[in-house]
Amino acid sequence: MPASHWTRRDFFRSSAVLGVAALGAPALLAACSSVSSGGDALSAAKKAGSIKIGIAGEQPYGYTDAQGRVTGEAPEVARAIFGKLGVANVTAQQTDFDTLIQGLNAGQYDMVAAGMDITAKRCVSATFSVPDYTALVAFLVPKGNPQGITDFDSAKAKGVKLAVESGAVEKDYATAAGIPDGQLQAFASPDELLSAVTTGRTYGAVLTDISLKTLVKQNPQAAVEVTQGFAPVVNGAKQGETGGFVFRKNETDLVNQFNQQLTQMHGNGEWLKIVQPFGFTQGNIPAPDVTTEKLCSAS
Repeated sequence: MPASHWTRRDFFRSSAVLGVAALGAPALLAACSSVSSGGDALSAAKKAGSIKIGIAGEQPYGYTDAQGRVTGEAPEVARAIFGKLGVANVTAQQTDFDTLIQGLNAGQYDMVAAGMDITAKRCVSATFSVPDYTALVAFLVPKGNPQGITDFDSAKAKGVKLAVESGAVEKDYATAAGIPDGQLQAFASPDELLSAVTTGRTYGAVLTDISLKTLVKQNPQAAVEVTQGFAPVVNGAKQGETGGFVFRKNETDLVNQFNQQLTQMHGNGEWLKIVQPFGFTQGNIPAPDVTTEKLCSAS
């Protein structure tokens, strides 16, 4: 396996049961967090002084670093917002990306903080925050990109095999572009995508450009590069990768107050200051016309 620090599976592999990691000091134990099952997670969290989030162990969105601290773009933004809402401590449970919403609705945690794209399909099962960020899609390819792929149309024309992440939206974008299933192979983590490319099992891999640039930075010995980011086209319309935080359907108060704080942080520069260490820029702030309502109703 390539040498990046953590994948969504690895950190808790030694434990028979997925554990709870502290977003901050080691003293924040699972017993200190509160998970609500009655539609009032924020009140329960304020009373307990702690709230639990779900992450997928994917850099730079939400992962556990070498010191055992949960960090990443989404957990750091969440920690800042919950601090403003009167919840001092945040703990995290790590699980596979494609089971995050299932775990949320099962009451294992009160919010998903994993850079999850807002899609109509996911909106059926959960409530998303206002958009947190937007990003472009890119390919991870061998050095020099000998096949010259730049978007899904060129990948289809070349007939190259592509690695996609299980449960991620890039597979849907590829399928919408007409790439047959025989050209797509699913893997569980970014590290596995990298391995697929470096071992020749696939020509390339597809994720957000932010994710792939982080992966290359972590693995400087790998003979790969990231193509220029692009916006996939579905039904004639360009699609941005727009991520948000995810809540259970009945958490109206939590969602409203979280959205208010996130919107303010986008506007006053605080969000950018928090996320810059993870490779995000001013250009990743969603445009005003990019809304959760539109994304949830998109066909």
